[in-house]
Amino acid sequence: MQYHALGDSGIQVPEICLGTMTFGEQNSQPEAFDQLNYALENGLYFWDTAEMYSVPPKPETYGATETIIGNWFAQHAQREKVFLASKIAGPGFGGSHIREGHTQFGKHIEQALDGSLKRLQTDYIDLYQLHWPERHTNFFGGLGYANAEAAAHYEIEAMQDTLLALQKEIERGRIRHIGLSNETPWGTMKFLQLAEKLGVSKFVSVQNPYSLLNRTYEIGMSEIAKFEGVGLLAYSPLAFGYLTGKFRHGARPANARVTLFSRFTRYSNPQSEWATEQYAQLAEKHGLSLTQMALAFIKQQFFVSSTIIGATSLDQLKENIQAFDITLDEAVLKGIEEIHTQQPNPAP
Repeated sequence: MQYHALGDSGIQVPEICLGTMTFGEQNSQPEAFDQLNYALENGLYFWDTAEMYSVPPKPETYGATETIIGNWFAQHAQREKVFLASKIAGPGFGGSHIREGHTQFGKHIEQALDGSLKRLQTDYIDLYQLHWPERHTNFFGGLGYANAEAAAHYEIEAMQDTLLALQKEIERGRIRHIGLSNETPWGTMKFLQLAEKLGVSKFVSVQNPYSLLNRTYEIGMSEIAKFEGVGLLAYSPLAFGYLTGKFRHGARPANARVTLFSRFTRYSNPQSEWATEQYAQLAEKHGLSLTQMALAFIKQQFFVSSTIIGATSLDQLKENIQAFDITLDEAVLKGIEEIHTQQPNPAP
């Protein structure tokens, strides 16, 4: 296991972060405990969750993942060995069971944190993240900015309120560091600028999608990571399993997330399927599995602090962790770029 700086926080984190959003939906508590135990035994002590999880989000499983992790802490008494990350859900997530779908970060951070801490059975969170922007902007696959009527003063005022609410919790000791998620270059830079102006803590990380099928982070955000000390926590590195190869040629394994939940269509368009097949053939040509190539590619990017991997079985988790022992040579990297040039970012 290698370790990288979490932005400019001064903290070193494992190159792999355990994603847990399947806990409480596709994974039972005993299965989740097996993953948590194996992760910790293998140096993977960085765990990521969210108040919204399990996924897909629904009232019946709201907070289930945090509850399972909290039960693990209660049973094992090893909270101090874990670098724990969670998130507050933003507004407009497609449901009304979290603050009626109308979260205002400045107003609701204290309330949301109260709930997370209770479920997690801890008195602090190491990295507390905004799950997605409070404002209307392009995220979750949107590329074009379509909010021409937005008022800059309103957005900036809301962002200042957010920073002040987070700072209050930092000063109370309930949050150690803060991070963004699904954020844009403008939003990231504006938050950094406002934090400096207000004299409060800055965001040290951003959790955005990044994979062979979605390299949009490289446009703008990677430069911010380099010069502003905001590390990427790359999520969906295997594109909901498409970059394991298990959906090749139209296959739909019985218990796979994409098979179980029809809402997950981000990686199933014809362009993505074409690119996935090209990447699979390239991996085979070089004696690699598609999983190994996909994860090793992300590991080798300078702007990545940690890659978030989630699994629905212990065997999958083991395979994913082992992929980080691989370093791709120039021939493989050249092949990846050739495919990317022909079909760039088919699943943003």
